Amino acid sequence: MGISLGIVGLGSFGTPFAELFNAHPLVDRIALCDHSPERVRNLAERPAFQKKFKSRDAYDSLESICRSDLDALAIITQHWLHAPQALQALEAGKHVYSAVPVVTLPDSQEILDWCDRLVRGVRRSGLRYMLGETTFYRPETMFCRRKALEGAFGNFVYAEGEYFHDVDLPACNLRDVIRHRMATRAGEEWKEKEKQYLARGIRSGPMHYPTHSTAGPISVMRAHAVKVCAWGTPPPAGDAFFEKDAFSNETALFWMSNGSTMRIAEHRQIGHVGEETFRIFGTQATFKDFHWVTKTGSTALDPPGMRDPLPAEVEEAFRRRAGGEGVYGGHGGSHAYLVHEFVDAVARDRHPAVNVWEAARYMAPGAIAHQSALREGEVLAVPDWGDAP
Repeated sequence: MGISLGIVGLGSFGTPFAELFNAHPLVDRIALCDHSPERVRNLAERPAFQKKFKSRDAYDSLESICRSDLDALAIITQHWLHAPQALQALEAGKHVYSAVPVVTLPDSQEILDWCDRLVRGVRRSGLRYMLGETTFYRPETMFCRRKALEGAFGNFVYAEGEYFHDVDLPACNLRDVIRHRMATRAGEEWKEKEKQYLARGIRSGPMHYPTHSTAGPISVMRAHAVKVCAWGTPPPAGDAFFEKDAFSNETALFWMSNGSTMRIAEHRQIGHVGEETFRIFGTQATFKDFHWVTKTGSTALDPPGMRDPLPAEVEEAFRRRAGGEGVYGGHGGSHAYLVHEFVDAVARDRHPAVNVWEAARYMAPGAIAHQSALREGEVLAVPDWGDAP
């Protein structure tokens, strides 16, 4: 039996996901929601949406779509809105898919509070929440999880993950990204809220969006962070982009629940072409730089062959969909897997792989790491909400 699902946020990131959700065989009905009626109309008029979208399922606000009879909502809005909107949807009786991160706010404690509120919201409602963390379904992560289940790594010793994204990276200039976000209705509202944090002397940092770095090692090792010490690099004076941040780069060392250590680097000012990756070292084998390394040699890996298979009917449906970026979509081909996992979890009434407990394990380490960096490397405990029931 299929499900009904609404997409909240139809910008440059939400639109490709709307196409994939619409194409999934288990989605019987699709709804579209955006402040801009032009964005809704743009998708609604496409031939691919004619079968599953009806005019009654066009919405201009989260409040209005929450009053619908839809089974689930996919929230693909600005990152500071994710957690409040996800909780609002849960309280309205909707299963929730949230774009990453769980939430980004200048105050680390508020991030942790939202993790707690979402966990309690899922427990209270009995509904499903999934974080759309792209790293979880990159080919290298899927490959390493299979190897870990086989025991091929041996005992985990050390892991490291990083997200190197210089603010002026030509391929994705963060100044342009922020400028675009602030030009929206949500951006104008956020500018006023930011002033309140600045008045309190609260400064943010890149560890408040750590999930692309943490998700790989944590999901492969099936371990969570226990303690952390971290340090930050102060941003250059006079750069308006960093005026609200305590650090432009942050690096953290974690002690993990399985006894291993994990180094995470979130850098926004670095002379590098850009990188989003991880490496994992065990007593018997290592994964690094798309190579499987053992004590006897190294084997180069082919990313397409590292993926888990999608169900044949799902892969074929995604292949037939109009537009898009091929079968798998963006971010290392993770989009198709994220969409399928959420739809399948809701349809089969199970917790998705990146459930709210897993999401908190990706998010909380960064919030505590930022607190440690503000205290010049003080060792701090990382909270954990346990496993999915």
